[in-house]
Amino acid sequence: MDYLEKTLYNYETYVNPAMARLFRFMGLATIEEKAEGIYIIDNNGKKYIDCIGGYGSINLGHCNREVIDACKEQMDKMPLSSKVLINSKLAELCALLGEITPEGLQYSFICNSGAEAVEGALKLAKIATGKSEIIATKGGFHGKTLGSLSATGRELFRKPFEPLLPGFKHVPFGDLKAIEEAITPDTAAVIIEIIQGEGGVIVPPEGYIVGLRELCTQKGVLLIVDEVQTGMGRTGKMFACEHFNITPDILCLAKALGGGVMPIGAFISTEKLWEKFIEAPLLHTSTFGGNPLACTAAIKTIEILKRDNIVEKVWEKGQYFINRLLKLQEKYPNVIKEVRGMGLLIGLEFSKEGIGGMLMSEVIDRGLLVAYTLNNEKIIRIEPPLIITKEEIDKVVEILDEAFATVAMFVEEL
Repeated sequence: MDYLEKTLYNYETYVNPAMARLFRFMGLATIEEKAEGIYIIDNNGKKYIDCIGGYGSINLGHCNREVIDACKEQMDKMPLSSKVLINSKLAELCALLGEITPEGLQYSFICNSGAEAVEGALKLAKIATGKSEIIATKGGFHGKTLGSLSATGRELFRKPFEPLLPGFKHVPFGDLKAIEEAITPDTAAVIIEIIQGEGGVIVPPEGYIVGLRELCTQKGVLLIVDEVQTGMGRTGKMFACEHFNITPDILCLAKALGGGVMPIGAFISTEKLWEKFIEAPLLHTSTFGGNPLACTAAIKTIEILKRDNIVEKVWEKGQYFINRLLKLQEKYPNVIKEVRGMGLLIGLEFSKEGIGGMLMSEVIDRGLLVAYTLNNEKIIRIEPPLIITKEEIDKVVEILDEAFATVAMFVEEL
């Protein structure tokens, strides 16, 4: 049994046989061996342009040398915390988050993932307000742990685990009136993504985000903004809420915060809301959260993003990318229904079910990696590392053009 077959056997026997079948079916029966920048190289030496980037966690590109070197240095000192003595890396990271997040957000809790960040945000909202209801949006995605899944807005993921946590309501994304009608005296918070990533890269309608901030303030309801996917420069601002000049009451981060090297998440809030955690600092804790190694990766990531003006360049690259894709839509109107996005978070919606699977097979064969959005299989998400160049964008569009030309011949049969 060779290397690949052995790995697939292990998937089938010890991971999940359905995953192994899916890899084979999608033409992904190959092993990722190493990566650098925007490229992944498999066990056969084939190079792929990574346009999914760990679902938005590889903003600085794969194997960023500065982040890795900083982590290596920290590993030789102390990778994990005793949890008893003071952790300088935790303190430094929290101070940086207080500096770069919207004004008024001060205190941070560092955890290990986006779902954990959402869990913490929900707990903070409840204890700070003394209320129990949470309003979320249909199509929203906030994670798959029990609490975060209660906020996630797709029945496919929710139904098998019901009953979930009580007190969650789901309303249409972009509908301010629906949120207003859902608010009761028991409502603690509204949780939203600025752009629904897994929902299909759904950009908010004009006036929605500002109106929501005003509504929550007026009604005395907290606003939790989930920037797990959009944070750290993905949309052309450090945080997507900055496009609308609003400050949430609680901000959730993860994914790209670790520089593509370490898993790390965070939720950040105001001095006022943190009072209950200050009174009882052991109410919410994590053994691995805030460990020196992950904090080191995040600190270096923030340093690089600021020093190299990476975020400022994302908007221009995103507009260039979207304009190139709009040209493809004109060329293949029977295949591409819509191109949308913000910065380098871009969605391609197709005219029919089944196109996405065909397209993925075609582009993978040509050395390009993209992926479905979890909540809408008619949409392919394009989410490359922020360091992608215009020349590399042109190459991606060239591959997509070739793939669409093939797919277009079979659209009527789907």
